[in-house]
Amino acid sequence: MAAVHRRVTMKLYPSATQAAEMERVCDLHRALYNAALQERIDAWRLSQTSIGFAAQCKSVTQIRQDDLAYLGLNAQSLQVTLKRLDLAFGHFFRRVKAGETPGFPRFKGRDRFPGFGFKTHGDGFKFEPGEGWRHGRLRLSGIGTMRARGEARTPGRVVCADIQRKADGWFLSLVVACEPHRERTGNAVAGLDWGVETMATLCHGPMQFAEIENDRLLAEAQAGLKATQREVSRHLRGKRSKRAAKARKLLAKRSRKLANRRKDRNHQTTARLAREHAVIITEDIAVKNMTASAKGTAEKPGKNVRQKAGLNRAILDTAPGSWLSLLTSKAEEAAGRVILVDPRKHRPSQTDPVSGEVRKKALHERAHVLPDGRMIGRDQAAAWVLWNIGQRILGEEQARSPAT
Repeated sequence: MAAVHRRVTMKLYPSATQAAEMERVCDLHRALYNAALQERIDAWRLSQTSIGFAAQCKSVTQIRQDDLAYLGLNAQSLQVTLKRLDLAFGHFFRRVKAGETPGFPRFKGRDRFPGFGFKTHGDGFKFEPGEGWRHGRLRLSGIGTMRARGEARTPGRVVCADIQRKADGWFLSLVVACEPHRERTGNAVAGLDWGVETMATLCHGPMQFAEIENDRLLAEAQAGLKATQREVSRHLRGKRSKRAAKARKLLAKRSRKLANRRKDRNHQTTARLAREHAVIITEDIAVKNMTASAKGTAEKPGKNVRQKAGLNRAILDTAPGSWLSLLTSKAEEAAGRVILVDPRKHRPSQTDPVSGEVRKKALHERAHVLPDGRMIGRDQAAAWVLWNIGQRILGEEQARSPAT
C-alpha cells in the first residue's frame, strides 16, 4: 500500500509549570484567531474588502515585532491558527453556494478553542518515539520536554502535530506518513446490513448469517450524563461558581469517556471484519438523511417527533459514518475491498433475496417471509440481498477480466 497519512494520539504529562505555559500559549493563539476573525469582519463591513490567509500571515510578522509575547511563539504555529480560520471561511462559502445553512465562523471562547498546531517536525516541536513507537518524549519550543504515552500501530515519519486541550488533560496528535498493512486471515465475501437493533448483520451465502450486537453505549451512560447535566444547570442558575466549573468538567469527562468507548468499539469491530473478509458489500449510508428531524414546519408539523428524536440518538450512537470510513480504510490496508451500493437504486431492505420482488415495508416490520414460507429477520434479508448484489458485481468483473 502506498504511503498515507495517519493520526496518532498520545496523552501528554507536562509539569505544573509546563501546563501553565501551554495554557498561556493556547490563549495567545485563541486571541490571534479572534482578532483575525474581527479583522475580516471589519474589512468587509467598512470597505467590502476580503482579507485572505496570505495577507493575515504578513500581518503576523508585524505583530511579532510589536508584541514580545507573540515574538516568543513559533511563527509557523501562528500560521496554522490563521489557516484554521481560513478553512472555516472556506467551508462557510461552500455551504452558501450549496444552499445549506451557512454557519458563519464564530469567535472562540476558552472552552471552544481546541489548541494549537505545528506545520513541520523540527520547527517548534520534536517528538522522539520510544522503542517500537510505544510512548515517547515531546519537546516544545519555549516550554520544554515532557512524557507522552500512547502507541502507533504503524511507525512512520512525523509530518506535523497538534497540541490539544481536552477535559482530561493535554494530548499530542501526530500526523505520521506510513505504509499501513494488516494481515488478512480469511477470504470470505459478505453482504453487510448496518442497523440499530443489531449493529451489523452479515450474510455469507443463502441462509448463512452472523451478527455484531449493538452494545448501546449511550443508553448505558445516559443516566450519569443526565444527572451531571442537571448539576450543571442547577449551579448555573445563579452566580457562576467553582461548583459549576467542577460540574462542567465532570460532564466533559463523562462525554469524552463515552466518545472513547464508541471509538474503541468501532475500531475493534471494523478491524475484525477487515481481517476475516476479502470483500464486503454494504449500503452507502447517508447519515444526514437518516437523522433528519421529524418536526416539519409550522404549516405542516411532523408526526412522532419524540420517537424520531430517540431513533436519531440511537443511530448516532453507533457512529455509522465513522464506522463505515474505518471499515473501508482497514479493508484497503488488508488488501481487501468494500463495495458501496446505492440503497435508493437497489433497495435492499425492501427486496426479497430469493425472488427479487420489491415490497415496501414499514420500519416496525422486523421479519421477512421468504417465498417458501420460511421467516428470517428483516436485517438478514437485507444482508442477503447485498450478498446477491456482490456476487453479481464480482461475476461481471471476472467476466470482463483479460484472464478469462
